[in-house]
Amino acid sequence: MAEFSTAPTLETERLILRPMTMADWPEYAALMRSDSARFMGGPHSGDAAWGMFCHDAAQWPLMGHGALMIEDKVSGACLGQVGVNHGPLFPEHELGWFLYEGAEGKGCAFEAARAFRDWARSVRRLPALVSYMDPGNHRSARLAERLGGRLDLDAPRTDPRSLVYRHFGG
Repeated sequence: MAEFSTAPTLETERLILRPMTMADWPEYAALMRSDSARFMGGPHSGDAAWGMFCHDAAQWPLMGHGALMIEDKVSGACLGQVGVNHGPLFPEHELGWFLYEGAEGKGCAFEAARAFRDWARSVRRLPALVSYMDPGNHRSARLAERLGGRLDLDAPRTDPRSLVYRHFGG
């Protein structure tokens, strides 16, 4: 797994998917402490948000995947995050995403998630990829479907209420 121990930088037509930096922490923390985090088990305390931030970065050297920040190529603005999560908190490799306020509705999450999904399949060669989501998160469900994900009622999950969309494998 050593070849995947550092986060890559991926590019799409409009976006740069790049490793996390400490400069990303304030906006990340603000999102996780806000009502916008309700579909991610939040709002979270500052301590919990910090743990999530560190978890997202620490997966690269430990597991060969993790999170990348979504940056607009033209403005340089950080728009959100896309990631592949796994480990004790996720029964299968999970493709997840979030966008900051003002970045939604422009196709950025789709573009970033598709690029990272394709990287996970072709470069990392993950055997399966799913997206877990709150049943009330209709926008993310539509995005998972647009990415080709199909609802998998039999998939393992840590929260029995979560919807699971399977992108490939299993």
